[in-house]
Amino acid sequence: MRVFYADLEREWRGGQSQAWLTLRGLGERGHEVELLAARDSPLANRVFEAGITVHQVPRFGLRVWAARAMRSLIARGRFQVVHLNEPHALTAAWLAGTHQRLPLLLSRRIGFPLQKNAVSQARYRAVERFLANSKDVAKSLVDSGIAGERISIVNEGVEIFPLPTPEQRSNARKHWGVRENEFLFGCVSVFVPEKGHRHLIEALPLVRALHPEVRLLLAGDGACRAQLEALAKRHGQAQAVLFPGFVKDVAEVYAALDAFAFPSEFEGLGTALQAAMAAGLPCISTKRGALGEVVDGDRTALVVEPNGKEFAVAILRLINDAVLRKQLSEAGRREVQERFSAGRMVENTIGVYQDVLEKTTPG
Repeated sequence: MRVFYADLEREWRGGQSQAWLTLRGLGERGHEVELLAARDSPLANRVFEAGITVHQVPRFGLRVWAARAMRSLIARGRFQVVHLNEPHALTAAWLAGTHQRLPLLLSRRIGFPLQKNAVSQARYRAVERFLANSKDVAKSLVDSGIAGERISIVNEGVEIFPLPTPEQRSNARKHWGVRENEFLFGCVSVFVPEKGHRHLIEALPLVRALHPEVRLLLAGDGACRAQLEALAKRHGQAQAVLFPGFVKDVAEVYAALDAFAFPSEFEGLGTALQAAMAAGLPCISTKRGALGEVVDGDRTALVVEPNGKEFAVAILRLINDAVLRKQLSEAGRREVQERFSAGRMVENTIGVYQDVLEKTTPG
């Protein structure tokens, strides 16, 4: 199969992680794949380093340059399907008239309603198949007027690595300056309001009143970082909260943690949570958005509402109950292995490609 893949995001977030896993997985399975991306974006650099063909376009006037590049590349007749990983890529494909030559597939990871303006609706009509990452997102598409036969659900996936050794754990904790007697919980996520990081900071003084050895690691960056740092200081927890910024090798974060907390107020599926479960960490999560499709309360994770008090109670449960930590660790990892592995995601994506080609190829 010959796949043209487009992602024009300039930053690395969950969608770009899924793009990377998809592109690599397609290549490993013998499919031909090429990427169109913003110049020097993290995704472009990582995919190029893996030996996959990358076409990079200037960041200034990004969608116009991308449309020109797409029109030229598609005209050569090398590809069978076009997979668009985010909305900017859809705009570029629509401007290029790509849908008049090849079927377009669009990944959809958020449950917000589709925009109703004429241009947006024209773009969505150009899409042959929407790849929703959850039932929740698929429902939002149907509620926005997309016919069910134009939607396929492909759950996002994560890599399943061996559990960290005691030496790897010790080295990771030393890297972050965490002592062995400290209980470290944390989160990996972009700093935007809907991710709910403030709930973890607000939980911290309640937890540390009983267990002063507890610390919090918030890996990531974004618009809310300064506000979160100020909140930690206001609660007298500045020394207890680690803000390492964007971490390329998040495995080093997971290896250091004793537990993972995901306080999101709105979520498509939550690959950071899936990765933490795959790493064998006992997890605390909300069930907002599609997270209820990932976690099963008190079996694969503790489930709470997004507020500081509920997270504090859940964190204290984990600190005080080693048996519960072990049960959640084992059940959560098993759940991801069975339902949310990267390999399963790639195979399901290929299945959608094949189905679209069967239904759109003449004769």
